Amino acid sequence: MEHKQVHILTDTPSLANHFVAELRDVNIHRDSLRFRRNLERLGELLAYEISKTLPYKEAEITTPLAQTRTQLLAEQPVLATILRAGLPLYQGMLNYFDKAFSTFVGAYRVEEENTALQINMEYLASTDLHDKILILADPMLATGRSLVKSYQGMLRHGKPVQVHIAAAIAAPEGLAYVQEQVPEAHIWLGALDDHLNEKAYIVPGLGDAGDLAFGPKI
Repeated sequence: MEHKQVHILTDTPSLANHFVAELRDVNIHRDSLRFRRNLERLGELLAYEISKTLPYKEAEITTPLAQTRTQLLAEQPVLATILRAGLPLYQGMLNYFDKAFSTFVGAYRVEEENTALQINMEYLASTDLHDKILILADPMLATGRSLVKSYQGMLRHGKPVQVHIAAAIAAPEGLAYVQEQVPEAHIWLGALDDHLNEKAYIVPGLGDAGDLAFGPKI
């Protein structure tokens, strides 16, 4: 993917490939504890990569032997996610940005036969986003519509100075839609897959991340 604002971890072989492989593998991902942990570990890797692009400030540290200077984050980002599927990926990022404030969105897609896919957003709890660095974690960037609608809802709480979108797996269609609707965003992916199927699921994908992490919905 040649776009300076899109970063795909598995384009360069690393431990990210192992985590994504286990998320996909039908012989492994049925273990919900392991599935959540792999999403969390991928979130940690994504947080680390994003951290390299954030602003830093010089600080003085006192050790038992002397004083030394180092570079520390100028400010903590705000972490946001879409309930419920986004929680493990979000938790991985929170493990690293452990002083970050958080924003939570309840959004879901409505699938009815012979009707266009619709997104309902019924819950939004957000900290102030004005001039903040926002990192929005969503494990599956499929159509991108729930993510974009969630982000647009967040803007009622202020416009971020910088936006990062992090996903475990994305479809080209969803990536293109997010780039069109949120052109300022830096996008970080575990992997970029082939396409969406007729039900708007990512192929090859991994299945339903929320169900695999927390059990099937009724």
